[in-house]
Amino acid sequence: MSYTAETADVIIIGGGHAGCEAALASARMGLKTIIFAISLDSIAMMPCNPSIGGSSKGHLVREIDALGGEMGKNIDKTYIQTKMLNTGKGPAVYSLRAQADKGRYQREMKRTLEKTENLFIRQGEVTKVVVEDGIVKGVGTASDAFYQSKAVILCMGTYMMARCLYGETIIHSGPNGLMPATKLSQSLLDLGITLYRFKTGTPARIDRKTMDFSKMIPQYGDENIVPFSFENTAEEIYREQVPCYLTYTNKNTHDLIRENLHRSAMYGGLIHGTGPRYCPSIEDKVVKFADKEKHQIFIEPEGENTDEMYIQGMSTSLPEEVQVQMYRTVPGLENCRIMRTAYAIEYDCIDATQLKLSLEFKAIKGLFSAGQFNGSSGYEEAAGQGIIAGINAAQYVKARDPLILDRSEAYIGVLIDDLVTRGSKEPYRMMTSRAEYRLLLRQDNADERLIEKGYRIGLISDKRYERFLEKEKMIQDEISRVSAVIVTPKEDVLELLEKYGSTKIKSGVKLSDLIKRPELDYFKLEDIDNGRPDLPDTVKEEVNIKIKYEGYIKQQMNQVQQFKKTETKLLPEDMDYSKIKNLRIEAIQKLSAVRPASIGQASRITGVSPADITVLLIYLEQMKYTKRS
Repeated sequence: MSYTAETADVIIIGGGHAGCEAALASARMGLKTIIFAISLDSIAMMPCNPSIGGSSKGHLVREIDALGGEMGKNIDKTYIQTKMLNTGKGPAVYSLRAQADKGRYQREMKRTLEKTENLFIRQGEVTKVVVEDGIVKGVGTASDAFYQSKAVILCMGTYMMARCLYGETIIHSGPNGLMPATKLSQSLLDLGITLYRFKTGTPARIDRKTMDFSKMIPQYGDENIVPFSFENTAEEIYREQVPCYLTYTNKNTHDLIRENLHRSAMYGGLIHGTGPRYCPSIEDKVVKFADKEKHQIFIEPEGENTDEMYIQGMSTSLPEEVQVQMYRTVPGLENCRIMRTAYAIEYDCIDATQLKLSLEFKAIKGLFSAGQFNGSSGYEEAAGQGIIAGINAAQYVKARDPLILDRSEAYIGVLIDDLVTRGSKEPYRMMTSRAEYRLLLRQDNADERLIEKGYRIGLISDKRYERFLEKEKMIQDEISRVSAVIVTPKEDVLELLEKYGSTKIKSGVKLSDLIKRPELDYFKLEDIDNGRPDLPDTVKEEVNIKIKYEGYIKQQMNQVQQFKKTETKLLPEDMDYSKIKNLRIEAIQKLSAVRPASIGQASRITGVSPADITVLLIYLEQMKYTKRS
């Protein structure tokens, strides 16, 4: 390196959603932080869908907010439509989703970074991570500068050796035409870090003026606004919402795709990276779901002050001229004009099993990694990892224990555990079905689960924590009150029960017992609850859920207690698994590679059987006995 440019406590490489949360966490914890972006225009950019949240992803955003992160606050500032999904199911899978004004979301987040004390933003390409004796020392840039630091966080997203493809066209570029990072991959390989090649994609953006919305079905937001951030109220963020639209593919669409499959970059063999299973291209949908006569297509505005419309559900790597024909087979798009061509993007990422649960590399002290570079997909998954990496890089610099969220505490814990323990051979997407304890990990109680942790590490203010404690007291007081109220078979009570098809009562019953009936809830019983206090909607919702699902919640908490027993049986970092008798060869190989922190984590490694876990438990007991002797 020709010169030393600057010294920092923590350096973040990449300004996407992971990088933003990592940088803010580190700086807010009092550390001098530098965030590098290949272009300042890439900070918090949404290169794909113009939305935040959705099924399970809404949970992640709420958890980020409860820890003191920024994503929830930023989308509350910049949404153009909001909707609660899955309300026809149980509260465990309710998920908030908001359409974002892309440009404004990006500008607001960049401004937040700029105004944050201890945080410096730098445009430039990082080309090297400098490591000495297994400890990170800083980074080198394309300008031949060296930036010294005590910790480094890799948040490169999809920029590493990136190339965009459609048809036979190959453009060596990052998302949205921005520069790729072309040299850092080799530096990481030289450090012994294993890289994979993954692929994702995005649909075309179409000119609003060339669409016929009369042939589509309008999709409106919810009348009752629910904020992402626990710090906001519905009244504070209320605004007029913008509609989206629903249309469908058809036989003509599918026939055209089948006729041109050989010209798709994906099916033509130009792409070698593995694509996402749960966000397939339109080619994949037509091939893998050949029995489907149509597929849903959502038309989503990219913002209030642009005519670009996002064609959700039609990502593709077909040639440009085929894309034009294909989109024009869809009702309402017959005369559409493409503003941005759809493309697939291929990029380098890591095998996340090289990381600890803290997101620090096992082989390199002070080097952390987060986001899509860890093999995940989606803004929310990236941001969730980003805040944990930022917190733990700061904890590392301060010589404090890392913050580890386990599977029973947060969706973020499930996400990181899945990536680090099992790895992923394709872009990982969070889903509610991945969380064993999802009734406990609801989006509505993310603050109850995590705000104390955020407060303890310094990301939650005293004022906010006090408000949380007041809210919790209101919830507990109201549950106690409702559980003590006796409802008698008076005329108004019987009429209300009849109205909702509920069995009439013949003697006094607790109001809480009526709430537990499937056809009733806390809100429906308001008219017969004369002593009900005036409470915030968030408190009422929690009271209803905690009473109505009390039995199921207790059952799941008992399951968590059993889970915790294996998580607290710790395994030494330097354990030599090859010396443990009766452990299968495959188990030895997998355990040696992942180096699990506990028996619980070991049990989730693919290729480690229950019999292997029994061997490990016996070995641990023998070690304890030997030490006592």
